Amino acid sequence: MNQHDFAALRTPEGHALLDSLRDYDPARELAVATRLRREHPAGLVSAALGQARLRQRAVAKFGAEDAYRMFFTPGGVEMATRASVAAYRAGRFAALGVRSLADLCCGIGGDAIALARAGIRVLAVDRDPLTVAVARANAEALGLEGLIEVREADVTEVDTAGYDAVFLDPARRGGRGRTFDPEAYSPPLSWAVRAAGSARFAAIKIAPGIPHEAVPAEAEAEWISDHGDVKEAVLWFGTASGTAPGTAPEAPGTPGPVRATLLPGPHSLCPEDPLPDPEPGPVGRWLYEPDGAVIRAHLVAEVAAELDGRLIDPTIAYVTADELRPTPYATAYEITDVLPFNLKKLKALLREREVGVLTVKKRGSAIEPEELRRKVKPQGRNAATVILTRVAGAPSMLIGSPAAPAAPAAPER
Repeated sequence: MNQHDFAALRTPEGHALLDSLRDYDPARELAVATRLRREHPAGLVSAALGQARLRQRAVAKFGAEDAYRMFFTPGGVEMATRASVAAYRAGRFAALGVRSLADLCCGIGGDAIALARAGIRVLAVDRDPLTVAVARANAEALGLEGLIEVREADVTEVDTAGYDAVFLDPARRGGRGRTFDPEAYSPPLSWAVRAAGSARFAAIKIAPGIPHEAVPAEAEAEWISDHGDVKEAVLWFGTASGTAPGTAPEAPGTPGPVRATLLPGPHSLCPEDPLPDPEPGPVGRWLYEPDGAVIRAHLVAEVAAELDGRLIDPTIAYVTADELRPTPYATAYEITDVLPFNLKKLKALLREREVGVLTVKKRGSAIEPEELRRKVKPQGRNAATVILTRVAGAPSMLIGSPAAPAAPAAPER
């Protein structure tokens, strides 16, 4: 889609065409396109069909109510922050007292929308003309144009000194796909950290796979998951647990604070002093799988301490305990069998127990879940979970089932 096509979509004819395509089936696109081209220009029909597909994809991130009012580019849908994550981050900024913010590398405006809905005045900046037009259209479509100013500019040339905060979302994709080197971001992470120093508060969105050693010592590093899926990591500056950009750490090489945040909730784990890994021990009745954000933040030890648990292996992020305790930071499984890995024995055991619904999880194992399912051929009326992992260094299989949900607390009287 180019700017001419996008301008056509914003005409009354374009809006009406998009409205008519809200529930269309992409599998019937040829028939739909043929019918629509009898009444509309071919270019407009192609642009509308493309936009309809993007809106359907965007529902997962923005929800239907917003997605079918907004406009998207293919890259914009891919890189946009999930609305729940953006709302959480906007809430953190608002809680810090931020009333104005420069959103650099704003993309299609997903974060700017969440910030404006939190009552923050936003300058949204991007250098791509089409992306800027889409971001501006989205602010207008959602009635937020009074709080969002969209500007086409090179973010490295924008003066942000007059804003309470800066948010930066460097591009992490190149011509060959995702970029994992922070200095290959556009703009590079080192520039983003310097730019963060222009405001009292700042946040930089980064890839969740960033090595801890690449995190600036003055930053609070936060890993965020939504419904169990790790979505992003953010470097915070000026927060209660972080310091201003450029501030020297207490001692050379001292890492900054880390946080794991789980949505919905939010539930945040942010220890003042991270704990050392607990000693490994035998597998107990309960096995806990820490949330991915907890693992990325290297806070498994904190979860183990909360559960009075231990690791099953010094290199594996599974926690085991003898009692079931509720925690938002891990999923619990009741373990009935702890066995050395043996495919024939597993197949016989599952057949004996009439297991037809088999969930396979793995950590520290080279066996792929689908490969295991094909080989054991589960059949029967019962369900089970098999966890392929290492216990005390040995390939093992743990058999059990998810813990029953905790009963809701009785209302207070």
